[in-house]
Amino acid sequence: MLDTANYTPRLKTLFKDSIKAAMKEEFGYKNDMQIPRLDKIVLNIGCGAEAVRDSKKAKSAQEDLSTIAGQHAVITTAKNSIAGFRVREDMPMGAKVTLRGDRMYEFLDRLTTVAMPRIRDFRGVSGKSFDGRGNYAFGIKEHIIFPEINFDKVDEMWGMDIIIATTAQTDAEAKALLKHFNMPFNS
Repeated sequence: MLDTANYTPRLKTLFKDSIKAAMKEEFGYKNDMQIPRLDKIVLNIGCGAEAVRDSKKAKSAQEDLSTIAGQHAVITTAKNSIAGFRVREDMPMGAKVTLRGDRMYEFLDRLTTVAMPRIRDFRGVSGKSFDGRGNYAFGIKEHIIFPEINFDKVDEMWGMDIIIATTAQTDAEAKALLKHFNMPFNS
């Protein structure tokens, strides 16, 4: 049984022990509070047209996302009605969850060491998907790469958006931080 009272995620310990010092040396920060750190990770599954045809699809996406994140996901709804797509206002369209603290570090660890190596023909993630303010976003095509998902019970393959928000001021700082966390960039 895991003793959660004294447990610290592996990547959180790595950040405190070695990544902070490496970032301070690399960018010449004068104060430890200037060193970029992870702020949050947001996971999102959008059901799209499937949710319009079957309202249970958003609930299924929510359950799968909750299983992956280890935390309750919320159902996202349409903000506006779009007649051409048969979407009404407040119609369930997907699910999202925001991870912070220990769960965020655990998820990033599972993503880089377990899930990403399971992607077919994986050559790394793009190093150009930064937003200019130190946040990184990318998508995966199949949510079944996570070991928490039982492949036999999956009724639909969902794509997933993963947004990693950092406190970095520039993209270069954020990329260096994520490289220290073993994010497999291809460029």
